Amino acid sequence: MIKEWHGWVGTFTGVVLLTVAVLPLAALVVWVLARRRAATGTTPPWRMSLAEVGIVYGTVPWVWMILLPGDRAGAVSGRVSLVPLRDLLTILSDGGLLTLTGQVVGNLLVFAALGFLAPLRFAALASVPRILALAAGCSILVEVAQYALRLDRVTSVDDVLLNAAGAGLAALASRRWWHARASALSDRPRSAPALGR
Repeated sequence: MIKEWHGWVGTFTGVVLLTVAVLPLAALVVWVLARRRAATGTTPPWRMSLAEVGIVYGTVPWVWMILLPGDRAGAVSGRVSLVPLRDLLTILSDGGLLTLTGQVVGNLLVFAALGFLAPLRFAALASVPRILALAAGCSILVEVAQYALRLDRVTSVDDVLLNAAGAGLAALASRRWWHARASALSDRPRSAPALGR
């Protein structure tokens, strides 16, 4: 029974199906958080709640897929590719253009939800360079975990670059909403500090 369960959730299809199955729960969590915030007067309750749940819901399945073990997990040492584009060129020569396209698109999407929604939720992250740094840091953690856990995956700088780029592009896609908010917050008059006598 446990082996069947692991076989189901330990595949790409299983992760996708589980993500779809959890969607009603995610919507319920957004609703509960927004209602609680509205009751306490926190504004804007819906945007904050949707952003928080969206970051988790849109990122965790991708990270889960990245951390799925390969066929020889635990039996082989981790492989590392620290030269930019080398891993992508290897994928192109071994698997072809379709495999490379899937790899690139998948890596661009890993932290896209984080890049799109984090600036809307956290004013301190309302800049593309900060989102790039956050996504790169998260990606480095995931790549190090792949290596340390001996998951039979390649720890690649290309993955870090694509993960960060995807988050940056997503942040640019949501920029019209968070940039206007960040500008409004920075334009507020600040009270001068009281001078003591």
